[in-house]
Amino acid sequence: MATMVPPSTYYDFRKALTSKKLLGLWRMMTGYRLAYATANIALAVSALAKTMTYLLLRNFADMVVGNKLPFAGTFSQTLVMVALGFVGLAFIEGGFSFVSGRLAAFSAEGITRRLRNFLFDHIQRLSFANHSKTPTGDLIERVTSDVDSVRNFFNEQAIGVGRIVLLFIINFTAIWLISWKLALASSAVIPIILAVSIWFFKKVTVVYKSYQEQEALLSTTLQENLTGVRVVKAFARQGYEMEKFDKDNWEKFLRGRKLFRMHALFWPLSDILCGLQMLAGFILAGTMAIHGEITIGTYPAYVGLVVWLIWPMRNLGRIIVNTSTGLVSYDRLMEIVKQERESLTEGTVTPDHVEGSISFEKVSFQYDDSNTDVIKNITFQVQPGQVVALLGSTGSGKTTLVNLLPRFFEYTEGCILLDGEPLTDYTRQFLRSQIGIVEQEPFLFSRSIRENITYGVGRQVPDQEVEQAARAAVIHDVILTLPDGYKTLVGEKGVTLSGGQKQRVAIARTLLKDPSILILDDSTSSVDMETETEIRSALTGLMKDRTTFIIAHRIQSVMEADLILVLDKGEVVQMGRHADLIARDGMYRQIYDIQTRIDEELEEEIKTITQRP
Repeated sequence: MATMVPPSTYYDFRKALTSKKLLGLWRMMTGYRLAYATANIALAVSALAKTMTYLLLRNFADMVVGNKLPFAGTFSQTLVMVALGFVGLAFIEGGFSFVSGRLAAFSAEGITRRLRNFLFDHIQRLSFANHSKTPTGDLIERVTSDVDSVRNFFNEQAIGVGRIVLLFIINFTAIWLISWKLALASSAVIPIILAVSIWFFKKVTVVYKSYQEQEALLSTTLQENLTGVRVVKAFARQGYEMEKFDKDNWEKFLRGRKLFRMHALFWPLSDILCGLQMLAGFILAGTMAIHGEITIGTYPAYVGLVVWLIWPMRNLGRIIVNTSTGLVSYDRLMEIVKQERESLTEGTVTPDHVEGSISFEKVSFQYDDSNTDVIKNITFQVQPGQVVALLGSTGSGKTTLVNLLPRFFEYTEGCILLDGEPLTDYTRQFLRSQIGIVEQEPFLFSRSIRENITYGVGRQVPDQEVEQAARAAVIHDVILTLPDGYKTLVGEKGVTLSGGQKQRVAIARTLLKDPSILILDDSTSSVDMETETEIRSALTGLMKDRTTFIIAHRIQSVMEADLILVLDKGEVVQMGRHADLIARDGMYRQIYDIQTRIDEELEEEIKTITQRP
């Protein structure tokens, strides 16, 4: 069969949001319904061929027993024709069963492929606030395990229901044509099986959801441990982490045991019911054959037909139960899908570039799940090309303040003006294209150094530009010492580089972007004093004509700033230039005195050590 091309590589699964799960799953099949319908039609032909096999067997047996051969009594000719009939029906059954399975698999894989693509895209477009409260391991569990459960629903459970219904209708009709007594007797247990299956389905759905939630928690624990494995080893906390993992794993074991105990109760019960039903049918059919109510050839035909009538219904119970996994996973996936995306294009102001004039006017901010302002009534102005330094203790609100500029979060009170226009009038996409950020904790992808430096630039970048940015970030000479230079692959999160090297690669990435506004979030915290001096020297020229925000803990990093904001508990307690702030009492002067004394003591200690014989 020729390779089938999916009807569409993208589908907006927000259209599948509904309180009715089966309706939502039906909507997810958009674009694949024809293929799925064809799979069911092929399945019907396959089931009909199976039933015809038993009817052919009945007619053949009756002809032999009654010596009523159609070809002038020639047994060999009749045998050949019947054999060809069996072979032909087998080919029809197998061929259409293959077509049905292939189309069902094509539809299921196509739907889940689109679902994975959508989820990956959707998760990237969720707000920072959403990511801050959703564990990474939980998201991974849903995009992998839950998507696979939905795939199994389409590939096995949904098509399985169609197969069982078709087999029941066709085989029940065939048995009815043989004897209505046998038809009614053979289906007596079916309502009981369905009732037990539906009851069990309701019970197992709750247990399976609990099991999936614990599996997500275990994935989160594993993900955090692997991400922080260097910290674990550094503090020799393997035992503690093992106890933590074992606790979560034990809880998963308990929930899994409860789930499989329920399955262990259901399947033997359904097997016993189906077995008793078939045994009763065999006895009744045998009795009827003895008394001449049915022909001798009808009995073996009935035996085959009743097996394909009862056991599929038993499997229907299994499918109804297993459907709970697909429906629970659908719910868990829709919890992600219904999260509102962060709009990147919402706004009316989209100039070619920004000058960099920024004004905070009584700005306050608080997170959605908090009633306390993280930023309180902040007011200051920055002219284009000026450098603003933010100084304060950890948790004072420095990073939160600069995160308002690219609209990672929206301020709750006051107003921020950019070039005289409200910040909320600019689209997020435009703002983030004009703002370059070097994070406090730099992140590098598991790619080459060159790819990491050029990551934020949507064009082909000449090697000369890449090297120029690397030189400015004082990392070019280091890169040349690596085995493959700029083509050297870095480990996960840049683990093969030192903290200072990762920081400088991140700085080079931001500088290559050539933004109008720079945000340096404590970007020299991971380097030694000599490297910090080199980076500051390089940045001085590159910050020219760019409005720059520098977050730092060392006063030596902010002394040259045009405006220094000293924050404490979300408020600006001091504001001005270094010379002004150092001349009066306050937090800035206290920090300066403490750091100066520490530096002097350190220099004296170094001098003493070097003078020892």
